[in-house]
Amino acid sequence: MWHILAEYTAKAVARHRACLKQIAAAAEQAQPPPEPIATATVPPPESRLTARMRDQHAAVQALYARGLGMRAIVRELGVDRKTVRRFAHATTGDEAVARAISRPTVLDRYQPHLHRRWTQGCRDAAMLHAEITALGYRGSLRTVHRYLQPLRTGTHPAAFRPSALTIGEVTSWLLRRPEDLDPRQQQLLADVRGHCAQIDRLAEHVTGFAKMMTKRTGEQHLAGWLERVEADDQPELHTFTAGIHHDLAAVTAGLSGVARKFVGGQVQAVGSLR
Repeated sequence: MWHILAEYTAKAVARHRACLKQIAAAAEQAQPPPEPIATATVPPPESRLTARMRDQHAAVQALYARGLGMRAIVRELGVDRKTVRRFAHATTGDEAVARAISRPTVLDRYQPHLHRRWTQGCRDAAMLHAEITALGYRGSLRTVHRYLQPLRTGTHPAAFRPSALTIGEVTSWLLRRPEDLDPRQQQLLADVRGHCAQIDRLAEHVTGFAKMMTKRTGEQHLAGWLERVEADDQPELHTFTAGIHHDLAAVTAGLSGVARKFVGGQVQAVGSLR
């Protein structure tokens, strides 16, 4: 039963994908403006990485103009095929650099925390790495240090856009016990539930069913659970409850921890399930 409920839960979350995008957009708008930077008389020098990307873009464009295909350019330059494709489709060096910088990274979700702590005066990359690791970050200290480097040199990292939560991750949070989520996941799930009333009620229904399964209280609580779900605007769960009604006696028995058999047209309990 649980895996079936999981499928319908995912479908219900998918119906609210717009809410997940709105949460990301709201997080972006909530970010404090960057610290003012003194106006420089000359632009800051490009990093070696940026210069290398511009050189690679120029080389790819030159070979592409000569009629070489993607595979031939990969062999000629010894770079990744995805890099060649990206630089071949970028008309200018600036566009190539912008595309590379704007790609999602493992650090994206933790950038608001880094910006907030930076404005509070924390400049220790190791300390910041430890803080976001406690929130669920799995990347390296080097990545954090590289992200903060522009701030140390008087510029700012490229503007970030918090990525939208995925249907899969929100569904998994709804199906897991709250104590099994890390602090970051707990906060994000709370944000989702606070933003979308239907997902909030969906979470309550899923939790209620999980409690019936683990505590074997189907006989006492299944009827009430069905009534609450069917009174709610949850079309995906309505399909799930329709399946329960199709074999209500067996489902009730399964959620109550007792085996059942038919005797003379009647359902009778025959003992506890182990």
